[in-house]
Amino acid sequence: MNHQLMNISKGILTAWVAVMAATPAFATDITVKPGPYAIEKALQQAREDRRQNGAEDVCIRLQAGTYRLNQTITVRPEDSGIRIVADGNAVVSGGVKIMGWKKQGRMYVADVPEFNGRPLEFRQLWVNGRKADRARDVADFEKMYRIRNIDKKNEILYVPAAAVKKILGERHAEMVIHEMWCVANLRIKGIKVQGDSAAVTFHQPESHIHFMHPWPSPMVTKDGHNSAFYLTNAKSLLDTPGEWYLDAKEQKVYYIPRKGEDMAKADVEAPAVETLMKIEGTPDAPVKGITIEGVTFSYATWMRPSISGHAPLQAGMFMTEAYKVRPKIIRPNGDHKLDNQGWVGRPAAAVSVRCAEDINFKGCTIEHCASTGIDFFEYTKGGSISRSTIRDVGGNGILAGSFGPEAHEAHLPYNPTDSRIICTGLTIENNLITDVTNEDWGCVGIGAGYVRGIRILHNEISEVSYSGISMGWGWNQQPCAMADNRVKGNLIHHYAKHMYDTAGIYTLGAQPHSFVEENVVRDIYSPGYAHDPNHWFYLYTDEGSSCIMVRNNWTPTEKYLKNANGPCNIWENNGPAVNDSIKANAGIMK
Repeated sequence: MNHQLMNISKGILTAWVAVMAATPAFATDITVKPGPYAIEKALQQAREDRRQNGAEDVCIRLQAGTYRLNQTITVRPEDSGIRIVADGNAVVSGGVKIMGWKKQGRMYVADVPEFNGRPLEFRQLWVNGRKADRARDVADFEKMYRIRNIDKKNEILYVPAAAVKKILGERHAEMVIHEMWCVANLRIKGIKVQGDSAAVTFHQPESHIHFMHPWPSPMVTKDGHNSAFYLTNAKSLLDTPGEWYLDAKEQKVYYIPRKGEDMAKADVEAPAVETLMKIEGTPDAPVKGITIEGVTFSYATWMRPSISGHAPLQAGMFMTEAYKVRPKIIRPNGDHKLDNQGWVGRPAAAVSVRCAEDINFKGCTIEHCASTGIDFFEYTKGGSISRSTIRDVGGNGILAGSFGPEAHEAHLPYNPTDSRIICTGLTIENNLITDVTNEDWGCVGIGAGYVRGIRILHNEISEVSYSGISMGWGWNQQPCAMADNRVKGNLIHHYAKHMYDTAGIYTLGAQPHSFVEENVVRDIYSPGYAHDPNHWFYLYTDEGSSCIMVRNNWTPTEKYLKNANGPCNIWENNGPAVNDSIKANAGIMK
C-alpha cells in the first residue's frame, strides 16, 4: 500500500514539473520613482526576477522627475531584453545644483559643492537650462585676434600683446585656436611680452602634440587669414552677462546674470558625470535587445581638455601622437603621398553602446552635454536611434563605428580579422540634431567611422560648427571595413557656423555599394575667420572616397569637391534642378 502511494506521488510530481516547464515566463513592469540609485536598483530587481521567477518581458518604467546620478548607469549582458520607458518627463541627469548665490558687485558668487567626496570641477554651466559662457575675451567671435607667428621648434605662438594683457598673472587661462577644420584647446603655461607681441607657451602633453603635427595646424598666411583665437578660463575676462568663472582652488563660482535672471530662484546646473549610461557587454557575450524610450539624458561632463588639453585631428578625435614625416611616404593605388602620421583617441559620450546587438533609442532627448551625445562604438550589430532629439551638445551629436583603435595609425586601412568589431546595420532616422558642436567646433552632426550597412535616413541637422554628416574614415582608397552604407533623405541647413573645409555631407575612404542620395543641403554660414573663405561645399568626397553613388541631392548650386578620390564613384543629377518632391520629402518624416 505504501509502495503504491509512493508511485502515485511520483506520478503527481512528474506531472507538476511538466506543467511548470510548459508554463510561459511571466511579464513584469517595475515602476521607478526618482531617488538615489533608483534605476540601478530597478536593474538589480529585474535580474533577480529573471533568475528566481523566470521573468522575461521586463519593462522598467521611469516616473516623471529627475534621476540624479553619482556614477554611470551600466546595462550589462544579463539585462538583455529589458525595456526602459519614460512615463512622463523622466530626466537622467549627471548635473549638480549650485545654490546659495550671493551678490558681489555686478557678479554673483556661490560655493561649489563637493561631488562624491571630491571638489567638483567643471567646464560648462547651465542657468535655467540655457548654457552660460565660460568667461572669454570676446563676445563676438568675428572680433577674435589672430596669431602673428609660430615657432614649432620651441613650441611658441606669437600673438598681439594687446590680446593677452588682461590675463597676465592668471594661472589657468586657456587658448582656443581656429585651425582649418578643427579648434585646439591649449592650457597656457606662460606669457612673455616683447614689445607689441607676446610669446605664449603651453602645458604638456598638448603642447608637444600641437606643434609636432602638420594637419590641422595654426595658419600663418600671406592673405591675412592667420589663425584666429580666443582666450578663456580667467576671472579677469569675466565681464559680460551670461559669463561664468570657476575658481577651482577656492571652490567658488562667479556668474554675471543675463537680463531677467533671478539668482535666488535660478536652476543652476554643473555637469559632474561623464557618461550617464553605457550599454556594454563583451565580444562573446553582447548585450542584446535593449530599448530605451522617451528618456531625457542631461548634464554630462567632459574634463579631458582641463587635464591634457585638446588637439584634435578631425570630427572630435583627439591626437595622442602625431608628427610630420620627410620624405613623404609613397602610397599605392594613387593615394596622395603622405606627409604625416597620427594616432587618435575618442571623446567621451553621454550615452555609449559597445559590444551590443539590437539596441534601440526611441523618442529620447540628449541635451546639455559637454561632448558627444550618443555613441555606437565597436562590436555593435543592428539597433537604431529614431525620433530622438540631440541638442545643446558640445561635441558630435551622434557617433557610430570605430575610428580605428588607438594603436592604429589613422591613415592605414582598417579591416580587422574579427569582423564583429565593425558597427554593422545601425539605423539613424527621423532625428532632430541641432545646436551640437557648440564647444568643439571641429565636430559634426552625425559622424560615422568604419561602419558597414549603416542607414542615415531623414534626419534634420542644423546649427553645426563644421559638417552636417561625415561618413567614413581613413584617407585612402584601399579596401577596408566599410561598405553598403546609405545616407538618404536628410535635411542639412545652417552648417559650417565656425569652420571651413566643410560640407553638408562629407565622405572619406573606400565604401563599396554606398549611396548618398535624395538629401537637401542649404544655408551655409560665412564666418569671417575661416582659413580659406572659398573652401566650403554642399557635397564633398574627400581622400580615397571610392565606389559611392551620389545622386538626386538638392543643393542651391553645384558647389562640390572631389578631392583625391578613388575609382567607381558615380555623380548623377545633383543640384538645383532635382525634382521638387525630393526637396519636399527631405528631413524628418511625418
